Amino acid sequence: MPLPHPPRWLNAAQLHPHPTATCVDWLFDQGSLTRRLTALADGAFSVTPLLEGWHSLRHDECQALGVAEGSQGWVREVYLRGHGEAWVFARSVAARSALEGSGFDLSLLGSRSLGELLFSDRAFSRGPIEVTRYPAPWLPAEVRDERLWGRRSCFARGGLGVLVAEVFLPALWQRVDAQD
Repeated sequence: MPLPHPPRWLNAAQLHPHPTATCVDWLFDQGSLTRRLTALADGAFSVTPLLEGWHSLRHDECQALGVAEGSQGWVREVYLRGHGEAWVFARSVAARSALEGSGFDLSLLGSRSLGELLFSDRAFSRGPIEVTRYPAPWLPAEVRDERLWGRRSCFARGGLGVLVAEVFLPALWQRVDAQD
């Protein structure tokens, strides 16, 4: 769905005003989010698939992947959960043109974490992290909110790019605050 005001994806230097130090720490962490969430949840981490399949990629996704506007891609949307609570909404996409023939089959993930797979395969390199206030219309109805921080980065292996966007939900910040 086209937005009247598409999000501006920003790097750390462009981000003004800065969110809280805790938020910045989570947004720009270069490590595996899956591992960090698993630690925060004392191992009670799970992935709930919401949507998977071939869809038209959004304008910002086509730009980030360097593919033609309206390209088809594999889209996977999940919740990353701690103790059963949705802590992060994640949307991962890869262009069909790059995915087919790459030997990388996103359809086989099921309830496994894509992030864990990307971080365990040394052939993937992670591009820069960009952040934005994620557009509410792009979120599932039950977590829709106008002011949620999201981040994205592209993991590349040869000609394949997998764009991973992660939106930090209020339940995550409640848990982080409770840990401090």
